Amino acid sequence: MQQSVEPVVQVTLAEISRIAGVGRAAVSNWRRRHDSFPQPVGGTDANPQFSLAEVEEWLDGKQKNRSAVGRLERLWPKIEALGDRDAMGTVLAVVGSELSRPGAPSALPVPPQMSRRQQALAEQAVRLAEQEGAPETFGFLLQRWLGTHVRQITTTPEPLGELMADLAAWRGNTSPRIVLDPACGTGSLLLAAGRHWTTPSQPELLGQEVDPTLASVAAARMLMAGAPGRVTVTDTLRADALQSVRADVVLCNPPSNERDWGHAELATDARWLFGQPPRTEPELAWVQHAVAALAPEGTAVLLLPPAVAARRAGRRIRSALLRTGALRAVVALPPGAAPPHGVGLHLWVLSRPSDEPVGSMVQLVDAVGRAGAPSPGQPSIDWPALRTTVLEALQSDRATAGVSVPVIDLLDEQVDLTPARHVPAPDSAVTTNLRQSWTRFDRRLDEARDLSRVLAKLNPVQDAAAMSTSVGELELAGALELHSGQALPEQLLRRGDRPSDGIPVITVPDLGNPEGTRHWLSAMESEDGERAGTLTVTSSQDVVVVGSLRAFDAWVDVDAPTVLGPQLHLLRVDPTVLDPWFLAGCLRSPANARQAGTHASTSSRVDVRRLQVPRLPLEEQQTYGETYRRLTGFEQAVRELGEVAGGIGQALGELLATGRLPRR
Repeated sequence: MQQSVEPVVQVTLAEISRIAGVGRAAVSNWRRRHDSFPQPVGGTDANPQFSLAEVEEWLDGKQKNRSAVGRLERLWPKIEALGDRDAMGTVLAVVGSELSRPGAPSALPVPPQMSRRQQALAEQAVRLAEQEGAPETFGFLLQRWLGTHVRQITTTPEPLGELMADLAAWRGNTSPRIVLDPACGTGSLLLAAGRHWTTPSQPELLGQEVDPTLASVAAARMLMAGAPGRVTVTDTLRADALQSVRADVVLCNPPSNERDWGHAELATDARWLFGQPPRTEPELAWVQHAVAALAPEGTAVLLLPPAVAARRAGRRIRSALLRTGALRAVVALPPGAAPPHGVGLHLWVLSRPSDEPVGSMVQLVDAVGRAGAPSPGQPSIDWPALRTTVLEALQSDRATAGVSVPVIDLLDEQVDLTPARHVPAPDSAVTTNLRQSWTRFDRRLDEARDLSRVLAKLNPVQDAAAMSTSVGELELAGALELHSGQALPEQLLRRGDRPSDGIPVITVPDLGNPEGTRHWLSAMESEDGERAGTLTVTSSQDVVVVGSLRAFDAWVDVDAPTVLGPQLHLLRVDPTVLDPWFLAGCLRSPANARQAGTHASTSSRVDVRRLQVPRLPLEEQQTYGETYRRLTGFEQAVRELGEVAGGIGQALGELLATGRLPRR
């Protein structure tokens, strides 16, 4: 019988750098200096791929593998080479099960069906855990798997899960016996509950999930954490496997915008205590399921899209939730709290229907723009501060972020539960930080003044202009590489708060709308796209050129990596021949753009290869490049000066309008 041939596991330069524990520049240096470095087996000239086996042999031979995580980094490409999300996830789940219960039968909700290759990888990971540690090995593989499939798997951030548990405790659930997540995914909310309630004993954690792979990973995570409970594979709305269970706490981040959730076959379901959810309101089906699963004194906390609070189709059910006292609070979170990051999601706090009269109150909290929310000086969420903001708003009548609204006031034609419509707007962030704004203004003013003194001394010389060459000729001579931006995969683009490891995306429309929503990709998606040649990603000191005549510009990307969209071009120079700052300064000349412009269509474009560059020795280029560096610094200081001045003007205007400026 002919034996199957194992596929060649391929790795990028970035992956080699992680395996060896060095920077990517060091790996590129090895390629240039060592003729014995493995040759590419795939990819492109700009994004080559190498055989992992050959790389491992070379690193061991040269004693280059000094990374503490090198062994884990070597294992991951082999698991990733399985290609399929479920195949990789099954290996991960089996590793977690084996590490938590060595030698015991599998405790996963679905008996794993694995190939010999998968079994070998799982066994290798278990052996590796003896050296690296079981939690470290499983955690590493979990994060890599989630990062690789981030667009397919939605997870609830750990601090958000802790806040949801806090909200359940706020309602009096200090020692629940059973915590349920009816759409548990990879188990993040169940684990948050296990961490939150530890005394006098941990509650039983019960999860349901329709995706067998996600359910197995959730179960493996619970086993690794030593959390009591189980995960069941089922379609919760259509076939609730825990129908008889009454939970003290329900935490859930349900799927949204689903149309095929069982509207027709569940028309007479007993869970619809507040009316049958419309086909277009699947979130309200999950809300009612959560309420129906509660014990008499239980609390449910659900993470929902903001539209659920106001859509016309759901007003009848929202009205019933209010009238029966089932809806206790709605908390509006700032954008960036959870995917999708560009949307400010809501937390709904619910209980079993009560006999309270319609005159009861509902707590509405608007955390947008409050302490802990992202701001110009704090681009990411400060979770401890946000938690304090939310809990104080719920517990104190004097908190500015929340109000208690009589139910009768919400029972109008819209039944709009959006907190921002009822909570007074916060003081302007710029007003609150007016002193800091003035300090920033003075700093930028000093910076602009210092640079202007240097630049003002520059006078044109009368010597004949230097001979020039074109970008196309420099490309042919090997002095630079030209790569054009490509169409961006819409399904991968993320909006809103960008994490520290997120890769920014720039498009031509972004250049004309600096205040608009910015896009980004995960580091893994960016790397995969660069490796496949489907994305154009900058490196430090690359020159970016805009190919649209209307938005034409050129700059050195000092904040690389950046993913470039269409009509943006990357110039990667040979630093022994060209200075990138000199090149960018020459290319951005308006006259240069006009002579290289093409007018064959209604949208004029710039032929980057026709742009002209003076022929100068490298030493003179560097002198010019330093001048251009100062010029860009001056422009940046003046631009920020204008932004700060505008903010100060708005803050003073608000103080003026409210009569809070000094009279004298």
